[in-house]
Amino acid sequence: MRTPAALMLTVVAGLTGCAAGSTESPATEELRVQVLETLPHDPGSFTQGLELDGGTLYEGTGLAGKSRLLAGPPGQPPVTQIPLPSPLFGEGVTVTDASVWQLTWQNGFAIEYDKATLTERRRVPYTGEGWGICQQDSGRLVMSDGTGKLTFRDPATFAETGSVSVARDKLNELECAGDSVYANVWQTDEILRIGPDGAITGHVDASGLLSAQERGSADVLNGIAAVPGTDEFLLTGKLWPKMFRVKFVPTTP
Repeated sequence: MRTPAALMLTVVAGLTGCAAGSTESPATEELRVQVLETLPHDPGSFTQGLELDGGTLYEGTGLAGKSRLLAGPPGQPPVTQIPLPSPLFGEGVTVTDASVWQLTWQNGFAIEYDKATLTERRRVPYTGEGWGICQQDSGRLVMSDGTGKLTFRDPATFAETGSVSVARDKLNELECAGDSVYANVWQTDEILRIGPDGAITGHVDASGLLSAQERGSADVLNGIAAVPGTDEFLLTGKLWPKMFRVKFVPTTP
């Protein structure tokens, strides 16, 4: 999640069905991306987080001095842009009933915004790095820190409520959909589908979305947003000129 050149789930009591050191599911699905629509995306946005809520696409971007929270219709210029003051480095975003949460990379806190106005409400400290975040149907937040650990947090207080280990590190941008968490593996074109116990239940090959020429000025895949009420997703990346509405389908019929 880091600068363009150098950028380079432990179960606690009370988490039913979770097990430390989770590995691959016996029925891990191999999936690929089926592109349904191509949308424009600002090639100047260093995308760190993406979430679609009620027709509004929320996008968090990174880099110190260039980090922003954006909101507006997908594929169109943002209606609202909230800059983060330097030296803050913005990371993943998620939307709850009344708030928008935005992580910071190494600044040690999450920013809570009023959902209606995007006015900053407060900053809540956490330990370690912030990478990706999403909200499950149960209401709890799921947060990544660049390792194989996913941390659960209370959506109102941001207090840690548990965690689970996944058998892959570099878990980055997250999207919650149904019982699963979709996690981009940093510096790859792979998205993992992760079950409630931390087991990897699917591998999504998201390679080939950009042409070789487009790849020349773009950075890595980083941006997953579920399209509510469908089995579709929006995908983009850091400095990508395009966003894609896609489905994840089996690699073989």
